[in-house]
Amino acid sequence: MQNDRNQPEDEVKMPILSTRRLTLSPCRPEDRDDFIALEQDPEVMRFLNGGRPVGRAESDPDADFLMPRGDEPHVWTARHTADGGFVGWFCLWPDDEASAELGYRLRRAEWGKGLASEGASALIRWGFESALYDRITATTMAVNLASRRVMEKIGLRHARTVHADYADPIAGAELGEVWYEARRSEWRGE
Repeated sequence: MQNDRNQPEDEVKMPILSTRRLTLSPCRPEDRDDFIALEQDPEVMRFLNGGRPVGRAESDPDADFLMPRGDEPHVWTARHTADGGFVGWFCLWPDDEASAELGYRLRRAEWGKGLASEGASALIRWGFESALYDRITATTMAVNLASRRVMEKIGLRHARTVHADYADPIAGAELGEVWYEARRSEWRGE
């Protein structure tokens, strides 16, 4: 998830999205502490920077992944509908008028419960039906099998694997980064 994307001039208003177990609301500055706590968990950061916790005051201007602080457009905070507990965040970041990139990061305690698929499905539905994107993509390291399973479960298909030379590669980088995508013309809402 790049954080240097240009925002389209005619932004679509971000609604509150509800699923069976989640409420996804446009992020707010009050979510900052929860977002930063995610970045302090080495397992959450494993496939982003090799597991190096990112401190509260630290902001890496060279990071090629999104580190929301609560005032970003296109980022939804995910909370349990039942009790308001923080689950993580999701984003649907526009690449241009016709396409957007899906991203998500969840607390480790929420892994393995189907919540990533549930929240990501809600964003894909909104992206195709309301924002009218023609294509939605998502990327992860090839070795991140859990994230790849989420992408496949929500209907994205493997499009390509990209190999890059990194100045400071993390474990697994040699296997590349996988790109998944779905097109509105082929998407079947669930």
